[in-house]
Amino acid sequence: MMLRESQIMKIHYITGIAALFVVAVHIMMRLIMPYSLSLEYENVIANYHNVPYLVLLESILVLIAIHGFNGLRIILLELRQSKAWEDGITILTIAAMMAVVAYGTRTIIIANGFGLGFE
Repeated sequence: MMLRESQIMKIHYITGIAALFVVAVHIMMRLIMPYSLSLEYENVIANYHNVPYLVLLESILVLIAIHGFNGLRIILLELRQSKAWEDGITILTIAAMMAVVAYGTRTIIIANGFGLGFE
């Protein structure tokens, strides 16, 4: 199923607005304690054991990846105008986005210690 460009742009706008919201919540959560304390190893790992915070981190990762790679796709599509170029750039940016999300999710899983005996 191919999306029309207008639908893709709606996704771009929605992910941008949603990313602003989740990043604002993330920043507000950082204000609970002094910034230097929030960066200490124990506090960082404790954040990864907080399930609502994990959901926030994953949603930031997904929203920023979708928004950012779609923005890159739009920029690259303006360089050349052909069906093969558009298809290639779309596939490339979707693959890169999926790789970034997979690697970020892997990092969240490892830091949390899901089933790895770190708890």
